[in-house]
Amino acid sequence: MVDGVLFVCHANMCRSPMAEYIARRLLADLPVSLESAGTDAVDGAPMHPYAIDVAAGTGADPAAFRTRRLRPEHLTGATLVLTATRRQRSVCTALAPAALHRTFTLRQFGRLAAAAEVTGAPGRSPLRTAVIAAARARGRLQPAAPAADDLRDPIGGSPADFRRCAEEIERSIRPVLALIGTAG
Repeated sequence: MVDGVLFVCHANMCRSPMAEYIARRLLADLPVSLESAGTDAVDGAPMHPYAIDVAAGTGADPAAFRTRRLRPEHLTGATLVLTATRRQRSVCTALAPAALHRTFTLRQFGRLAAAAEVTGAPGRSPLRTAVIAAARARGRLQPAAPAADDLRDPIGGSPADFRRCAEEIERSIRPVLALIGTAG
């Protein structure tokens, strides 16, 4: 069974699809499925045009992307759930309480991944090992300021705002990639 990462934002039009496409490029060599959804998404809408530009910059063709509303089965099927904000993390854990220990904001998980220490985990996938290591680090680190966990929504902004958001997403995913590499 392939492990999966689910990215969650509000409408599944900007942050979570950009994260999905950026992660596809960065995690291309790993046996991990990558998907996204929105807590308040309308099923079947296209990605925001500026987000399409960011996604296309990853080398993929995002033309077929369509939004999808978050459902409990998306959460229960994911090995790791990464949300854009603390509010969306709360919505996820309310929809699927069993996902609590593997649900983080993207920025939070990036910080935790950078501080995590991997211990031996025979028989466990690198992604599952990374999630466990990051969850352990959560208990050792001082909590960050609330604003440090939320990824600002670029909706209503310029193409430059979308690029800045994408850069923040990539900065948060890079330590995750390094942790998975250490765990594998």
